[in-house]
Amino acid sequence: MEERSLRNLEFHKVLSALAGHAASEAGRERCLNLSPASDPEEGVRLGRLTAEGLEFAAETRFSLGEVPDLAGILHFLRSPKAVLDLDALSALRETLGAAREARSAVSAEEGRYPLLADLALSFDFPETLASGLKRTLDADGRLKDESSPELHSVRTEIRSVNKQCTTKVKEFLQQEGLSAYLQDDYMTVSSDRYVVPIKTSYKGKLKGIIHDYSQTGETCYFEPFFLVDMNNRLQELRQEEREEELKVLRLLTGYARDGLEALEATREFLAELDLLLAKAGLARDLDARVLIPEEGARIRLLEARHPLLALTPQGAKPMELDFREGDRALLISGGNAGGKTVCLKTLGLTAAMVLAGLPVPVAAGSSLPALRRVFAFLGDEQSLEESLSTFTAQIRALAQAWDQVDDGTLVVLDEFGAGTDPAQGAALAQGAVEALMERGALVSAATHFPALKAFAMSTPGVRAASVLFDPDTHKPLFRLAYDQVGASIALDVAREHGLPEEILRRAEENLLLDGGGDTGRLLARLNEAASKREEELDAAKREREKLEKKHAGLEERFAVEREKLLEEVRGAARDIVKQWKQGRLDRKEAQRKLARERERLAEAEGAHPRESPPPADLAIGDEIRYLPWDKVGEVVEKNPKKGQVKVNLGGVSLWVKLAEVQPSAPHSGTEAQSKPSSSTQSVRVESGGGGSLVLDVRGYRADEALREVHRFLDQALLAGRSQAEIIHGKGSGALKRKIHEALRSFPRVAYFSLAPEDQGGDGKTLVDFA
Repeated sequence: MEERSLRNLEFHKVLSALAGHAASEAGRERCLNLSPASDPEEGVRLGRLTAEGLEFAAETRFSLGEVPDLAGILHFLRSPKAVLDLDALSALRETLGAAREARSAVSAEEGRYPLLADLALSFDFPETLASGLKRTLDADGRLKDESSPELHSVRTEIRSVNKQCTTKVKEFLQQEGLSAYLQDDYMTVSSDRYVVPIKTSYKGKLKGIIHDYSQTGETCYFEPFFLVDMNNRLQELRQEEREEELKVLRLLTGYARDGLEALEATREFLAELDLLLAKAGLARDLDARVLIPEEGARIRLLEARHPLLALTPQGAKPMELDFREGDRALLISGGNAGGKTVCLKTLGLTAAMVLAGLPVPVAAGSSLPALRRVFAFLGDEQSLEESLSTFTAQIRALAQAWDQVDDGTLVVLDEFGAGTDPAQGAALAQGAVEALMERGALVSAATHFPALKAFAMSTPGVRAASVLFDPDTHKPLFRLAYDQVGASIALDVAREHGLPEEILRRAEENLLLDGGGDTGRLLARLNEAASKREEELDAAKREREKLEKKHAGLEERFAVEREKLLEEVRGAARDIVKQWKQGRLDRKEAQRKLARERERLAEAEGAHPRESPPPADLAIGDEIRYLPWDKVGEVVEKNPKKGQVKVNLGGVSLWVKLAEVQPSAPHSGTEAQSKPSSSTQSVRVESGGGGSLVLDVRGYRADEALREVHRFLDQALLAGRSQAEIIHGKGSGALKRKIHEALRSFPRVAYFSLAPEDQGGDGKTLVDFA
C-alpha cells in the first residue's frame, strides 16, 4: 500500500498508539514499521493470528514485561574476537527467560492457539546458552563462585587473605595502642590495597606507605609495612580472578556465538509476541474486535467508529458503512461540516488496519472483502514546490496509481474533480468512478456535484448516501441515510463561521434566482425526516437491548434454578440407588421413584420450553437428543397413542414424551470431528448388563470434561453399573488430575486407578462404585 495513502489516512498515528502498548524496543520498532499486507491470504493469516493473540492475552493475562533489546549484542557477536561483558550476558539471560516463559505459556494451550504456537515453536531455543547463563550468573548479574573450579578456588583464597588482613590490623592497633592516631576506626581500600585511615598530624609516627589523602587533607591513607606482603598477594589473586572470570565470559560468549541464529529467532519471536500483546492493548483502548477479510464478502461496517477519534476523550460517534450485495460504489453527499470526510477516512483507515491485522472499532456482524490495497485521495494535496494545485495533485496521484487498480482495490475519493469548472469536474469525477468500477475496484466518494448525485441514484451497482446533520445546529451527526442524496449547507456553515450578512443575503437571492432554493428546502426536509427516523431506530435499538438484557437475566436465573433442581434430582437418585443396593427398596419401587424424579425434572423443563420445534415422525433406530438431560440416544420403541417413545441413553432405557426429544444433528465435517463438545459426546456400553460404561473426554476443556464426568457417573449409577471407564488421554496430565480430584469428591466412588498398559495406561481411569 502506497505511503501517500497511508499518510492521508493518518495510519502512522494508529501505529504510534499501538507502539505505546509495546514492552520492548524491538516490539515498538515492529509496531511503528507495521504495514498493511498486499497479499489477501497474508491479510487473513494476520487477522487470525491477531485473534489468537487477543484471546491469549485475555485468557492468560500474560504480560511480557520490559525485555532488553539484543540488536547491539547480536551485532557485536558477529565479531569473532568479541567477548561479552556481564551486562550483555545479563541482558541475554533476561531475554531468554522471558522467551522461555512465553513459549511455555503458549505451548500449554497449543491446541487453542495453533498460529501462535507455530510462532513460538518454529525455532530452536538456545538451551546450551540458557543453561550456562543460569548456572554462572547470580540474581545481580555477577559471576557465581561455582562458574568454574578455578574461579571458586581463587575466590576462596581471596576471602581468606581478606580475613587475615582484618585480623592483623586489629591486633596491630590494639598492641600498639594507636587508637588516638586513627581518624576512623575501620580499615579501607585505596589504590586497590588495604590501608588504615590516620590523622595527617601523626603520619610521621608510624612506619609504612602513604597512598593518598582525603579532600580536606586531615586524613591520610596509610599502609603499614606488615600489610605490604598480604596486599601484594591480594593483587596477584585478583589478577588470577580476572583471568578466570575472562575464561568464563569467553565460554559463555562462545555459546552465544554458536547460538546466534537461535538468538535472532528468539528476538524475532519476542518482538512479534510484543506486537500481538500491543494489539490486545489497542483493542482494549478502542473497544475493538478482529475483522478477518473474506473473499467475496461485501463492505459492511456496523457501528464503525473512526479509530483516531475513538482514542480521544470525546470518543467517536458510530456510523454504518454498508455496500449492498452487488454494489461497487458508495457516493456520499451532504453538508459542508466535515461529516463526509470522516466517513471516508473511517472506511479507508479501517480497511488499512484490517489488512495490517489490527483490531478495529466495529460491531459484530461486520464484514470486509479480501483486499490487496487501499488508495485514499483525500484533502488538500497541493504542492507549491511542485507548482501543483489541489485539482492537479489529485489527478497526478490517481494517474500514478492507475496501473495498480484491480478487483482487489478499495479507492476512497474526497471531492475528486473539485477546483475546476463544475461541469467538467463533475464529468471527470463520474468518469473516474465508472472506470474504477469497470476495473473491479470498490469505490467510496464524497461529492457536492448534482450530476454525481443523480448518477448515484440512477446507476445499478452504485449506492447513494447522505450525511445527516442536526436540523437545528447544522452540525454533522456522522450518520448516513442510505438511498438518498443530501443538500450542501454552505450558506448555513458560512453564517455559523461569521461571514457578513450582506454576502449571505445576496447569496440567498442568487440561489433563488437559479432555482436552487426549492431543491435545498426539499433536501432539508428529507434530512429532517431521516434524522427523526434514525432517532426512532436508536430508541428501538435501545429498547431491544433492554429486552434482550432482561431475557438474558431470566435465562440465567432459569439456568441457576435448573442446575439446582438437577442437583436435587441427582441427590435423590443417588439415595434411591443406595436404598435399593442396601435392600431397603425393591427394584420396581426404585424404578418408580426414579421415574418420578425424571418427571419432576421434565415438568421444570416444560415450564421453560425450548425453541426447537417438535420432532417429526421418528422411526425405531433414529438418533435423538433427550432435552432434559441434553443426551444423545436411540429410539427403541414407540407409543403413538400416548405420544411417547422409548429411548436408550447409553444403557439407560426410559419412556419419554415426544416434546422432550428432537432429532440429533448428524456429525460431519472436519471441525466436528476434530473438536468434540458436550453436545456431540455420547456414551457407549462395552459389555452386557454388568459391564463397564465408557466416557471419552479427549479434546475437552477441563470445565466441559468435568461436567461430562458428573453426568456420566450419575448415568452409570442409574444404570446399576458397578464399574465405569473414563478415557482422558495422556497429554500433559492436567485433565487427568482434574478428573481424579472430581472422583475423590464423588460420594459413590469407592476406588479408582489408572488402567493397565495394555488397556490404555495413563490415558484411561478405571472407576469402581460402592
